[in-house]
Parts: sequence; structure tokens; C-alpha cells
Amino acid sequence: MKIKLAENYGFCFGVKRAIKIAEENTNSATYGPLIHNSKEIARLNTDFNVALSDDLSDFQRGDKAVIRTHGIPKDELKELNGRDVNVIDATCPYVTKPQQICEEMSEAGYDIVIFGDEAHPEIKGVKSYATHGAHVVTSVEELENLKLKEQVAVVAQTTRKAEDYLEICNYLIPRHKEVRVFNTICNATFENQDAVRKLSKEADVMIIIGGMNSSNTKQLHSIALHEQHNDSHHIEGADDLEASWFEGKQLCGISAGASTPDWIIQEVITAIEEMSK
Repeated sequence: MKIKLAENYGFCFGVKRAIKIAEENTNSATYGPLIHNSKEIARLNTDFNVALSDDLSDFQRGDKAVIRTHGIPKDELKELNGRDVNVIDATCPYVTKPQQICEEMSEAGYDIVIFGDEAHPEIKGVKSYATHGAHVVTSVEELENLKLKEQVAVVAQTTRKAEDYLEICNYLIPRHKEVRVFNTICNATFENQDAVRKLSKEADVMIIIGGMNSSNTKQLHSIALHEQHNDSHHIEGADDLEASWFEGKQLCGISAGASTPDWIIQEVITAIEEMSK
């Protein structure tokens, strides 16, 4: 059986930047998981003494707090700064952009619509920047029950599928006098999704590597499932592999989410090679 990697996969610019920031700030703690990959978070803790805390009250004057790539709510950032915590911001610039848009457009009097998962940390942060509140939706059906102003501004979670975002925008545009659409889906997301779509059409089995709570990895798996049906598997690491997945297969396609480091991908490739011998 042959193994083929997608043309684009793995660490994106924002994650590479965040990992570098964390490695340069030893003896610190991230507020919330820096990225959605528990194995990489454990490596940072072991090799660089970068701890993890989900409790804002853990950070006191002089402590080093590394802000996660997904960002945090505006009031929590204000509280950390007010406590004289040494805040090291590793928020991805692609996430900072929708935060700024929500703040500016909300203050300009627009109703804000955010396409994304309200429970996701990125969206919690983005929503907090809308001065007069925002509506978070995942489907057109959820829009149907909203009473919006004539002026609407729309942003998307950075890891969402473009075709799903278009459905939201196409619903709003004919129903309001002014709809400002901001393309806040990051380039890496587009490229990784297109690469998975292409590879899934030729592979017999697809392996998608990434954290189980990683939104962009889930999207990659969803695309692979659409093309490969049940022959697509989302795993966190080599330990999750099952030899039966590769029986009778000729080509195994591999992709990985934006928070998946190369060392995990290589471990998976090595394990698959052993299984398929």
C-alpha cells in the first residue's frame, strides 16, 4: 500500500507563531490550551516548562500569561492587564482581524452576525468585541428567526468551510439594504481543505490527524468523509490506528489539522507503514 500526504497539511502560520512564542517564554503558563493538540501542549510543558491554566485567577502580578492562538474575551484580557500580569499575546493575527471588525462595525451601528460555533473559544473571544452584542449562527435556519437591522456585518470563524459561509451570506444579502461581508476564513484553511478534497478522490482510505476538539481538523474529516464515506478516520496519534482500516487498500491519503506537529504526523506514517507490511 502506498502512502500519500495531502499537498497542504499541518501547522499553519498562526500555530507556528504561537509555538515559537511559547518556546521563547519558558516558565510561563498559557491561559487555556495554546492550540487544540494535547500532545504538543504536553511537549511544551515537558521541554519548556510552559504550563496550562484554565482559571483566570491563577495569574497574579508578574506572572507570564501566554494568550492562546484562539484569543480570549476582551474583558478577560482587560482583567489580566489590570492585575499587572505579564501578558504575552499569541493570538493568531487571522483571529485578531474578526475581533477588530466586530468592534468597529458594532460601534458603527451594524448588527453583527458571526458564522461559527458559539462554544468555541475563538468565537467567544470574537463575539466579546462586538460592543452592542452579536448573533452567532451555524446555519441559514438559525438566521430565519432573527430580527436584524437593515445594516448587517458578517464574519466567519477562521476554520469554517467557505461554501457553508456563502450560504449564510447569500441568505442575508437580498434581505437587507446593506450587508458587509468580511472573508475571515484563513488561507491555510482554504488550502488544507482543497488538498483534502483532491486527495480523498484518489485514496482508498483517508487518515486525518489532529485533536478531537480541533475545529479545523473536524472540517477536514468532514470533507474526507463526504468523498470517502466510511473510509476516513480522524485520529490524534499513532495509538489510535487500527490495522483493519488498511486491509486490501492500495493508497492511503494523509492530512493533518493546523495544530498537528510534524513529529506526530511522522509517527503515524511510520506506524501505518508497519501495519501495511
